[in-house]
Amino acid sequence: MTRRQELERLLERLVHASVLERVAISFAALFAAILVGGVLVFVSGGFASCRVGLDLAGVTFCYNPMQVYYELFLGALGHPLEGGWSPVNFSLATTLQQTTLLIFAGLSVAVAFRAGLFNIGTQGQLIVGGLVTAVTVLYAAAVVPGGIVGTLVLVPLGVLAGAVGGGLYGAIPGALKAYADANEVITTIMLNFVAIGVTSTLLSWRFQDPDSSNPQTEPIPEYAEIPNLPLVGFSPRMNFSLLALGFALALAVGIAWLLARTSFGYELRTSGVQPEAAAYGGVDEKRMTVASMTLSGALGGIAGAFWVLMQHGRWLENVPPLGFDGIAVSILAGNNPLGVGAAALLFGVLQSGSRSINTATDVPPELVGILSGLIILFVAMPEFFRMIGRRYLDVGARRPVRADGGGGDGDD
Repeated sequence: MTRRQELERLLERLVHASVLERVAISFAALFAAILVGGVLVFVSGGFASCRVGLDLAGVTFCYNPMQVYYELFLGALGHPLEGGWSPVNFSLATTLQQTTLLIFAGLSVAVAFRAGLFNIGTQGQLIVGGLVTAVTVLYAAAVVPGGIVGTLVLVPLGVLAGAVGGGLYGAIPGALKAYADANEVITTIMLNFVAIGVTSTLLSWRFQDPDSSNPQTEPIPEYAEIPNLPLVGFSPRMNFSLLALGFALALAVGIAWLLARTSFGYELRTSGVQPEAAAYGGVDEKRMTVASMTLSGALGGIAGAFWVLMQHGRWLENVPPLGFDGIAVSILAGNNPLGVGAAALLFGVLQSGSRSINTATDVPPELVGILSGLIILFVAMPEFFRMIGRRYLDVGARRPVRADGGGGDGDD
């Protein structure tokens, strides 16, 4: 057997791996990443300067990999093994906050992937959706009474506004792809820059907070922010709400049901996996392309809405790269909406734990970033190779997409 045949056989096994096999592969990759990262941290400590360290062969190693991983994984949860731990601590709130936002961003990318489209424009759709949310809530708050009524009206209105803004912005590259055959990768990348320029211009022209020199909108009323649960909720100062996380998880389940159990989801998946069969079956390819990108953009806009309504209470010009992180989250989850939650949690832990490492150890932030990147790379690579095998290599006949929601690509 030649090396090419061995490679194709391996890819074929990855493509048709069961859910349990893929989970086992992911855990094995995570374990390998921890080992490689631990060696890297330990060796890097030999080139650092410190007063106390481990002396080996006349060399002082300053960094302890065990302490680094302790802070990375348990620090992200607020050190639950230590005394006085509370389940509503700031570190855990930060982890779940990032998880919540990344679920929306990951779902946005996953929906486009399942339709055979590569949406790199989630960041721009998030930016647009966030600004539309902030402006809509600010204007609506002038006529909507405060208190419980204001919360029940303004929060759903803000989320809907973000979805509409992101959806309309996502429809642009969808229409360009469908009717002008423009590559969606190029158009979505360009539209990210357009979103930054247009929103910044609108902010300075009309929506800038007159009481602040920072580029930001006026703060929305407190009653328009995502509320906390009365008994087990986190402090409002932590900028996280369990209701937001619950909504994100419910949306992931809803998207999974939409893709697996509805005619729209069947057409979307068929057009992405078997476009010729979809066209033969009467699926309007152009309409589905626009609809898929619109739904993807709407999910990105919802991420922007929650970034405003939960985390900041206003729209800021400096938007974090949640949309780009969503690409990695989706790939890590195998573009499966139900797997996006677990992938987003891993990213949330890495981001929150990295802050804990920077606070509790002398390990430089650059090395922490490399460590987090290694973990993401190792865990994501098996799914990445599955995508290659499914789309670009002849690794065996694909199983057909079934009308009852089952799929032939191993993602359902």
